Order: sequence, then structure tokens, then C-alpha cells
Amino acid sequence: MEIGKQKYRVVIGPEAYFTPAAARMGIVLPEPGEAHIEGRICSEEEAMEFAARKLIEAKNPTIHPGPLVLWNWNEKAAKKAKAIKILADAIPARMIPMADYRPKYPKINAEVEINPNHPNLTIWHNKEDVCIFVGVHCHMANLSLKIIRGGTSCFTIALCAQAGHEDANLSFRDVSPEKILRLAEWVSKLKGAPFIVPSEKGAGDGAGQNKGKVFAK
Repeated sequence: MEIGKQKYRVVIGPEAYFTPAAARMGIVLPEPGEAHIEGRICSEEEAMEFAARKLIEAKNPTIHPGPLVLWNWNEKAAKKAKAIKILADAIPARMIPMADYRPKYPKINAEVEINPNHPNLTIWHNKEDVCIFVGVHCHMANLSLKIIRGGTSCFTIALCAQAGHEDANLSFRDVSPEKILRLAEWVSKLKGAPFIVPSEKGAGDGAGQNKGKVFAK
């Protein structure tokens, strides 16, 4: 959809009290092998570099892992959680979990958790300028991403295991532990630092082929 003469873009807010769903504004999800940056479909590698730059340039980058990686409910979730820790260390980034979707009234402890019904409180409290959502169920991620875009100036990155998220400022799809490690590799490369995947068994789907391998600039 065009607003005046400009095509709608999923940019940082604050946008509006009633934030429009990006899908209603004409934003479409990427195909396999693609991603989107502010609603523009692009290659996955372009988005990797863009996201890595955003993360290393941020003042308070934060990762918000959700139940799909926090609950250790299968082997893939465990591998993904280890890959997320590697990414957090490479940036470095703070991690604030979204462990429970139930609304917390009358108060949420914004220092230790993010509430999908009031994510703006955690963003404001921790002065987050770039954040990552990973392992959050899609319906709760969409709710949170709209609220964040509507009321904060935080740039949101969604690492989605399914088809991606229109309401994020940048979104990947089909995210596996290996893709998370690729993002960590991009972060290290842009920082000019070597990147070594820990040799611990199960560090990620790509750990077997990258074990002990150094990635230089």
C-alpha cells in the first residue's frame, strides 16, 4: 500500500497508538532463502550483514529468547539456545527472556523479563535500541513487534523458525542453529575479530563442520 506517493516501510517508531499491521499495508513475507529489511525483500546474506551492523553499532543490543528455546523441549531447541548464547557473546548483547506469555498485573519486572503484552516497558526501561526476538511463538511475536514499533524507537530483528514476521524491522525465516551461527560469524567479521565455534558437542547444526574453525575478517 502507498501512503501518499510513498510505499509503506516497516521502520522504527514511535509510529502510532494503533499501529497498523504491516501485512495490511502491503508488506509480504520473504520466500525461502530471502529475508526482509524494513519490508523490502532481499537476499538472506544482505540481511545478515545489515543485521550484524545494526547489532554492533547499537548502544544496548538485547536478545529476547522465548519459550521455544528456553524450555529445552527437544534437541533442536537445545542446539538453538547454545547458538544464541554464542551470538550474544559475539556482539556482546544482553539477554532478557520472554518466558511466560500471561499478562502480569499490576507490575512487570522489566529488568529480568519482557512481557509480550507490554514489551514497550522493557524496551524503555533498558534503553534498548536494537533487539532480537528468537524462539517466541509467532502470534505473541507479532503482538509484541507491533507494540514496540508503535511506541518505541527500537529496531527489531525477528529470527523466525517459520515464514518470518512482517511487523519486524528486519526478519529472517527458517532460522536454524546454523543460521544463528552465520549471523554470529557476520558480527565477528565486521568487528575484525576471529570467530571460533566452540567445540562442545551440540553447539549448533553447523558445529560439526565448523568445529575449531577460525573465521577472520
